[in-house]
Amino acid sequence: MKVLFVIQGEGRGHLTQALTLEKILRDNGHEVVGMLVGKSRSRTLPAFFTARGKAPVTTFSSPNFVPSKDGCHIGHVKSTLYNIVRLPKYARSMMTIMNAIFYSSADIVVNFYEIMCSLTYAFFRPTVPEVCIGHQYMFLHPDFTFPKAHPHSRWWLRFFTRLTALGASRVLALSMSPCTDAADQKLTVVPPLMRDEVKEATCQRGDYITGYILNAGFAESVRQWHERHPEVRMQFFWDKAGADRATKIDDTLSFHLIDDKAFICSLAGCMAYATTGGFESVCEAMYMGKPALMVPAHIEQECNAFDAEQHGAGTASEEFDLDRLLDFAKDYHTNEAFRQWEDSASMRIIAILENVSCDGQVNAELTVWRNGLSGMM
Repeated sequence: MKVLFVIQGEGRGHLTQALTLEKILRDNGHEVVGMLVGKSRSRTLPAFFTARGKAPVTTFSSPNFVPSKDGCHIGHVKSTLYNIVRLPKYARSMMTIMNAIFYSSADIVVNFYEIMCSLTYAFFRPTVPEVCIGHQYMFLHPDFTFPKAHPHSRWWLRFFTRLTALGASRVLALSMSPCTDAADQKLTVVPPLMRDEVKEATCQRGDYITGYILNAGFAESVRQWHERHPEVRMQFFWDKAGADRATKIDDTLSFHLIDDKAFICSLAGCMAYATTGGFESVCEAMYMGKPALMVPAHIEQECNAFDAEQHGAGTASEEFDLDRLLDFAKDYHTNEAFRQWEDSASMRIIAILENVSCDGQVNAELTVWRNGLSGMM
């Protein structure tokens, strides 16, 4: 089975999921023929992704959110204007994706929540089956519980999520726990995609806090807490464009460009974890038995944080109030049920992809047969 990946490049979650799935496919005798990554000029593609991925990587322009003036949250007006101006580039991106599907001879396309891929399927209708995968598809499940605030934003989040799944043969919703099947037979709940390095890491409770911030504006909030508690050691990771590989503030606080191995090592040895609410790293912390503080930057992360709280993974806050994290950590216990659920991810996901690929080949053969038959008539 030849598989083509199309990946949303915002943050690190979808990128690490893609690396994990690539390894699962290779271990099962399949081939990832290419990775297409949607990115913007405000983000740099992490070095760990290009270094660890085996398949050739191609980037294309993709819509994304522009940070607000404070550098922490989303600037909605700025984001709208920014993406309108770039519409011609997005049209070229769809051609890039369509050409990759055609020339790669892929049997299946796996879409990691990239809207340009779904729009390609909507406008060009390639015959290769598309499987969409991401934790955001849990927002479409009737049993998912949303936070009560921001009902308008929730509607738009669900609407955008549906847009990313246009043309999909199957939709895989990554979840922290098993869930009953949805009425929509295309939607299947599966465990998170977690790297072997996380599962194999030797964990211990250290004397420092590890953190990851998506928007660099949150660094000021971290510094403010640090000024009040200089005795607490902290190692934070970010993907700030143009930043040095390591920025040492003083003896107990430093910021590092996101690095795959360094982040896992830091997470495995910390006493607690602080983040902006990304699904992937919260799951990694949960698997390692690390309590988490989640400071959402937008509605999607608010939903992630609320869901993680229901699973006992951590506590949410509007700012990096690490006192709250340390208080939560006192009574935190590892979720063994989550670890067992996660350990079944490879088996469940590979079976679905192989099944979709087989169905796609049968449908393609039927199409050829029907075309040949109509040509004889």
